[in-house]
Amino acid sequence: MNFFDIIIQQLANSLVLGSFYGLVAIGYSMVYGIIMLLNFAHGDIFMVGAFIGFAFLSLLSGILGTGWLGIAVALLLSMIGTGFLGVLIQRVAYRPMLKAPRLSIMITALGVSLVLFNTVMALTNGQFLAFNTEIGFEGFDYGPIHFSYTQIILVLAAAGLMVGMTLFVNRTIWGKAMRAISIDMDACRLMGIDVNKIIALTFFVGSALAAAAGVMAGTYYGTIHFFMGFIIGIKAFTAAVLGGIGILPGAMLGGLLLGTLESFGTQIPWIGSQWKDVFSFGILILVLVFRPNGLLGRTTIERM
Repeated sequence: MNFFDIIIQQLANSLVLGSFYGLVAIGYSMVYGIIMLLNFAHGDIFMVGAFIGFAFLSLLSGILGTGWLGIAVALLLSMIGTGFLGVLIQRVAYRPMLKAPRLSIMITALGVSLVLFNTVMALTNGQFLAFNTEIGFEGFDYGPIHFSYTQIILVLAAAGLMVGMTLFVNRTIWGKAMRAISIDMDACRLMGIDVNKIIALTFFVGSALAAAAGVMAGTYYGTIHFFMGFIIGIKAFTAAVLGGIGILPGAMLGGLLLGTLESFGTQIPWIGSQWKDVFSFGILILVLVFRPNGLLGRTTIERM
């Protein structure tokens, strides 16, 4: 495999990985844009979504099988179930804290993360679960490069969700309400917008996208475990900051860019896979030094 073939193969890998990061990073950006909360429980919501999808796939395997039809239905049901879990978390843990200091609600988010993490760990006894499917490794070859149908379908599905999310925020009345609340919550209340309902909708959508990423990750890697949300939660937060937290296109760009950096970083001499996280976060530090608001972020002036 020559240098050009390695670039193409790593580009394919980076698109899959970046898609997972981008979907989870959107949830971070949406919640931060609405209520200025760094929802550190979001990575664990991704993990719970993967387990809910696994449960639905197991229940429906006798009817729909474990091929793409069964996976698609399990993914959809997982998005709905995890979306309502996000709404429940927002209602119980975050909504009473909206007027509290930012540090208090951030600590609450860490508490929610620990609850989700330890609950799933207790229910699974800390074991890895096999996300068994019938999709296989079929695909097509371009010289020595192999593109699996799984990679193509997952990337297209993630792209479809990202485009749908962009259209939802920019073209629907609920999306306009979200953008208005992110600018001035009190003025939105005076204009008759049900702020609490829109915030709950934001958590539903963000959690649903995280669940979709969780099911996709389980399908792609073949296993799920209670610790999977911790790493991807940090990476997705990094992607959101890299692109410009609070900006949805920035979250998508940051996810794809971070996935690309990780994939190509493993090919750099003396770096390898064991140093890929150091390489990625090193790039993040450089970006934040020279571009503190992220790649697509803009400097804003806070009015007193």
